[in-house]
Order: sequence, then structure tokens, then C-alpha cells
Amino acid sequence: MPKVTQTSSRKADHIRINLDEDVRSGLTSGLEHYHFTHQALPEINLEEVDLGLQVFERSLNAPLLISSMTGGTEQAGKINRTLAEAAQETGIAMGLGSQRAAIENPDLHSTFQVRQYAPDILLFANLGAVQLNYDYGLAQCQQAVEMIAADALILHLNPLQEAVQPEGDTRFAGLLAKIEAICQELPVPVIAKEVGWGFSEKAARQLADAGVSAIDVAGAGGTSWTQVEMHRAENQDQTRLAAAFIDWGIPTSQAILNIRASAPQMTIFASGGLRDGIDIAKCVALGASLGGMASLFLKAANRSLDSTIETILLIQRQIQVAMFASGVGNIEQLQRTPLLKS
Repeated sequence: MPKVTQTSSRKADHIRINLDEDVRSGLTSGLEHYHFTHQALPEINLEEVDLGLQVFERSLNAPLLISSMTGGTEQAGKINRTLAEAAQETGIAMGLGSQRAAIENPDLHSTFQVRQYAPDILLFANLGAVQLNYDYGLAQCQQAVEMIAADALILHLNPLQEAVQPEGDTRFAGLLAKIEAICQELPVPVIAKEVGWGFSEKAARQLADAGVSAIDVAGAGGTSWTQVEMHRAENQDQTRLAAAFIDWGIPTSQAILNIRASAPQMTIFASGGLRDGIDIAKCVALGASLGGMASLFLKAANRSLDSTIETILLIQRQIQVAMFASGVGNIEQLQRTPLLKS
């Protein structure tokens, strides 16, 4: 049995809380204010609507990403295997949860190692960017990538979550230069990702200048990690601190627009409160390449592989029907489709 570290214990708490508690943000994604123009005469055939695209030289069947969630525990390993098998079966991308626990304890590597179950998928490794200020560097980033044979590395940014954790790592000063160094030295693309509070124009511009290859906006509107940490709190003061930030952050739709405005050539992944394939289609129309979901897939994977595959196929069908009813035949056209705003 792998040794339980503080990090892996925290990951077990996160799975339990996300499955059992209401941890939604007090904000919405903002996507409910955007709408496609319905085309009664689409002049295309539904079965010919093409969801395929390429990201980082990998071919995908749909602009759908299983967002980074978990790893580092036995239960997480089973969930990751299920998610990877489903991603392989349906031809979509997947991110792993933070691999810090496995860097600390090699016995946990297997809970992240899913490439054998998904040889063809676009797969993202993951570390907390702030660890670059806590003695991590290029070696640990390379280790995370090599551990899972990843196509790219996510460096996630979560200052608010760290600030409300009693054990949080909050030394964020000077981090941008270290991210830039990793972008220059790591042989795979680097993705900057928030965990649920989005990106401002300033932050997007800074990251673009630092050389990141993509930004996952992970905006407000879905899971709020302050609410997750509220359920982990050890006393009333910690509970009140975390609870106060339920409506903090930049909604997903606005975060996409922020990146488009400040870094127009940046590859964008959209996540944070996406409910279905229509929301993913809206994100692509706003400028994203992929739409990511986490909680929906976590719950499906906790049930079964079949449930996970069925969930993915339904979302893909929703994207396809939304495109069809808008008269849009492929993803390139979807990215040029204007939306109405209410």
C-alpha cells in the first residue's frame, strides 16, 4: 500500500467533497447570456457536421477536454484509468490532476500513468506553478511529463485556493520569470491554467509574453475551490475565510474575451461551469479551441466506464446538433460564428 502523504490525503479529501457536497461558485459562467442564431434552413446534413480538429499535432474527434482533476490515491488511480479509457474510445483530450503527490512519493506514479490505456489521446501533465517557488524546477517538470508520456504540461495557478488552505503555498512573488524559464527549456508545450477564477487581460498578456503555448481560462461559474476548502476547514475561522469567496472570480465567458483581447494569437481552452455541449460550442465561437469539463466526468467515472463514454458521446452530439441548427459545418466555421448577447 502506498504511503499516504499530506498531499495525497488532501487529494482524497478533494474527491470526496466534490462527489458529496455542493461546491458550486456563487457566480455563473456568463455563457447563458450568449446565444446562437437559429437557422431554419441550415443547408447542411447533420451527419456531415464535422467536430474534428488538431491541437498540439494530435487529432481529436471533438473540441472536448476532460479537465484536470485527480491522482495520488488508489481511488483516483481507478478514476483516471476510467477517464483515459473513455477518452481513447471517443477521441478526446484529457488532463491529469496535479502530480506533486507522485513527485513526492514514487509509489503513487501508477495512479497517474494512463498512457497504456489511451495511447492516442492528447494528454496533459500537471503541476502547481507555485511549486517553482518551493524548490521545483525543470527537473520536476520533465519528471511530470515523462511519468505519463504527456504531450504538454499544465502549470496551474491557484493563489486564492492556496490562500484559504491552512497548509497553502502562498509565495507567488517572482513566479512569472520562472514560468518563462520553463517555457523556454521544456521540450513540450506549456499550458497555464487557473482552477476556477479565470484570467484578467493583464495576466493573459503576462503569460503570453512568458511563452506559454495555451491558456485554460478555468473561469468562475463551476466548482469553487474555496467552497471545497471550506468543507476541509479545521475550525470556524478557516470556514468563514473560505466561505466569503463564494462569488469571487472572472466568469468563463469574460475570461475568454480577456485573452482574445490581450493575446489574440493564444490557443485558448475554456473551462469553468460548462454544463453541456451547447456551452462548449459557445466557447468555441467565442474563441476557444477546446471546452473542458471536470465534475460531470468525475461523477460519471465514479459510476462506470460505460457511463463515462455515454456522457462524452451525448456532449459530442449536443455540440454537433448546435452546429447543425446554426448552419455551421465544421470547427473552423464555428470559430468564426458570431453569437448574440442578451
